[in-house]
Amino acid sequence: MAFEQLGRKVVLGIASNKAVTNVVTKHGMRMGAKRFIAGESLEQAVEMVKQLNKEGLLVTLDHVGESVSTKDEAIQATDEAIRIFEMIEQHQLQSNVSVKLTQLGLSIDHDFCYQNMDRIVAAAKERNNFVRIDIEDSPVVDITIDIFKRVLAKYGKEHVGLVVQSYLYRTEKDVEGLGKLGASLRIVKGAYKEPKEVAFPLKRDVDANYNKIVALHLKNGHYTAVATHDEKIIQETKRFVKENNISNDQFEFQMLYGVRNGLQRELVKEGYKVRVYTPYGKHWYPYFSRRIAERPANGLFILKSLFKS
Repeated sequence: MAFEQLGRKVVLGIASNKAVTNVVTKHGMRMGAKRFIAGESLEQAVEMVKQLNKEGLLVTLDHVGESVSTKDEAIQATDEAIRIFEMIEQHQLQSNVSVKLTQLGLSIDHDFCYQNMDRIVAAAKERNNFVRIDIEDSPVVDITIDIFKRVLAKYGKEHVGLVVQSYLYRTEKDVEGLGKLGASLRIVKGAYKEPKEVAFPLKRDVDANYNKIVALHLKNGHYTAVATHDEKIIQETKRFVKENNISNDQFEFQMLYGVRNGLQRELVKEGYKVRVYTPYGKHWYPYFSRRIAERPANGLFILKSLFKS
């Protein structure tokens, strides 16, 4: 097993421990997690978005949380997503919204989840905004794509998009199919623990596939969100769009709140659209753990904070 795969497995394994989750959730924000989480409430996150917008950065807000176990929890998550659109409109923020289907009841009932997603996309359309459906681990990819296709057909690509992961073998084929529908896609590498039977185990293969599917979607004329902090991939994207005369209006770079802040601002100065994925909420630990699994330097930052007086 490759070293990076082993490290990811260890981090995500620890993250699934309930005792660890309870301790970190209680103390993590003061330990340094607030670098990556915009607050535990939407009101706190709104203030962060205002600051980012002032610097020329676009935002996507995400109320973090996953795998709810009751319909009441799923409805609460749905209501919160709709409330985000209301706050965006009220404060005139340059922001859209991201959601996870497991937070909307996917593991409870697929039709129930679709109904919740339909409510959210309807709210996005009503306010002339946009919601992107985050992709999750491989067992739910098919149903996620199915639900996305249903709301896409009903509301249009201007109001709903999807995420795809370059570490899955299947993704190139998925991108080809979604491209025929004109889908707006966010391309990510992937941060879930996946078996080698479904995902590339080596970083170099994940990166190569990333560049391949970005080029495929752009060349086919579809809106592409290049979600990465990898400067080699960013440079390759710049080269590709220049050589193929692709307008800057057809794509954007996306980065995580609190990660590579300097690079975010540099790209804005260069004239590129940059969107900051900005999470908030009390149940932030699973999201935070994947950030450490993706990039060990994030974990080192937190460890240093533990020993500060």
